[in-house]
Amino acid sequence: MSIARTISTAAIAAAIALGAASARAEGVKVGMITTLSGGGAGLGIDARDGFMLAVKQAGDAGIEVIIEDDQRKPDVAVQLADKMIQSDKVDVLTGIIWSNLAMAVVPAAVAQGKFYLSVNAAPSALAGKGCNPNYFSVAYQNDNLHEAAGAYIANAGYKKPFILAPNYPAGKDSLTGFKRFYTGELAGEVYTKLGQTDYAAEIAQIRASGADSVFFFLPGGMGISFMKQYADSGVGLPVVGPAFSFDQGILGAVGEAALGVKNTSQWSKDIDNAANKAFVESFQAEYGRLPSLYAAQGFDTANLLISALAKADISDADAFRAALEAADFASVRGDFAFAPNNHPIQDIYVREVIKEGEVITNKIVGVAIEDRSNAYVDECKM
Repeated sequence: MSIARTISTAAIAAAIALGAASARAEGVKVGMITTLSGGGAGLGIDARDGFMLAVKQAGDAGIEVIIEDDQRKPDVAVQLADKMIQSDKVDVLTGIIWSNLAMAVVPAAVAQGKFYLSVNAAPSALAGKGCNPNYFSVAYQNDNLHEAAGAYIANAGYKKPFILAPNYPAGKDSLTGFKRFYTGELAGEVYTKLGQTDYAAEIAQIRASGADSVFFFLPGGMGISFMKQYADSGVGLPVVGPAFSFDQGILGAVGEAALGVKNTSQWSKDIDNAANKAFVESFQAEYGRLPSLYAAQGFDTANLLISALAKADISDADAFRAALEAADFASVRGDFAFAPNNHPIQDIYVREVIKEGEVITNKIVGVAIEDRSNAYVDECKM
């Protein structure tokens, strides 16, 4: 059974109402479909909490948010999207974490004239030929962090990495992106089952492969299971991954086994700008934990929406779209702009897993790729 929850902001603050567009007076309804139960729940919870923190901090942007649990099931996500569009009459959809769910929901939603703002999933199929003027990825394009990992592996001098990812759209984008920037020999390339928890066979393959390093993309509980089993195996090869495999929630579960691992991300809690410092502090104060990449993306997505609502009435689709394209908000990532296919242009960092006091976390140790857009811009004709 899905978990439903409706959160409405309070009455419009007078100072805002006087200067806002008519959309503020009528309200804007947002449908958030995300993963709140099962193995990937932590990712959806973080994205939701980051989004709702920004809505709360706005005081009142006339936003009503309807939140539903997709249970990481495409059929459930489709049913929820249909209900939100047909019955709840939402103006904007957001929240999906998993790319196979995004592919099930986004094309139909934007075809019906709804705006979709992605807090995470950004499959290549929606960046190239399947792009749409009403679809915005506020996170990245799926390949980006993996491209940066490939660049890091190449620049660090590794000659024979073993690479693995789950067999679903984001997993395929992951290894495609990695190989776009690492073009040398591979010790092995494996696609695992989505949701897999036992990696004994894959670790045995790594051990026998002659690899000098390992790159893996296994988000959520998959990454926790793999990293614990890998550490216990004694294989001992250097590990590199995207932030999804070494984000704050995963590090809390994996513990010291992850220390020293390099990972790539467009966000980190130590990015030195005022918006990010305030976000990290306020998220900890609100929720009692450090924010993750997913929380930061949820926060930026809400602030993008709020910035657009300050400029345009959502009933004027062209004006509202232009306001989104302007990306006139203070991103926790610092410099942020949209490429012509509505995906971010941003720096991708290399982070190292460290221990700060009793907390396992990440720190930035370099930049892997500057001002990265994505590989699919030229395929997008809109």
